[in-house]
Amino acid sequence: MLIDMQGAMDDARFSSQGQPEALNRAADLLGHWRNQGNPIIHIRHDSMDPSSPYSPDKASHGFKREVTPLDHETIVEKRTNNAFIGTDLMQVLEEIGSTELVVCGVHLQDCVESTVRMAGNLGFMVYLVGDATVSLGQTDINGKKWSPDEVHALTLGILDGQYAKVMNSADLMVDMEDAVVH
Repeated sequence: MLIDMQGAMDDARFSSQGQPEALNRAADLLGHWRNQGNPIIHIRHDSMDPSSPYSPDKASHGFKREVTPLDHETIVEKRTNNAFIGTDLMQVLEEIGSTELVVCGVHLQDCVESTVRMAGNLGFMVYLVGDATVSLGQTDINGKKWSPDEVHALTLGILDGQYAKVMNSADLMVDMEDAVVH
C-alpha cells in the first residue's frame, strides 16, 4: 500500500521533507511487488481544501511518475489523514483476503502513521517500509524544531513493535522473495 505518493509531495510547503531516496525505494518495492504478483493498493489524498496541493483540481494531485498505478491496480480515495476513515479500504482488503500489509508513503508523521496505527489496531500484520517513507521537519509545542530525520527516527521507533514491524525495502524484498503478502 502506497500512501499519498502524489505530485503534491513536491510542493514548496513541504520543503522540510527528508528521506530523498524514499520515492526511489518505493518504486523499487512497487516493481518487486508487481513481479511477485502481489495485490497493490494506491491511496490517493483528495483534499477538500481548494488551496491544498492535494486538491483534485490541482496538477499536483496526480501520482508521481515513478509509482503511477497500472490500470488493474486499486486506487482508494481518501479525504482525511487516515486511509480507513470514510473510504472503502477495509472492503478492498477483505475482498483480497489481506491479513498483512506492506505500507510506505508520505508523510510518516501524518497520513502514514494514522493509517498504520489503525491497521495495527484492526489486527493486520503491518510492515512499515522506513526507507520508502517520507517525513517532514516538525516544530513541537515548545517551539523546538526537529529535523525530518529526527522525526522519522522517533516516529518509526514509536510504531515499531506496537503497530508495525519497521523494515527497509531491501530486507523486505529479500525476506519475502517467495511469499505472497496479502
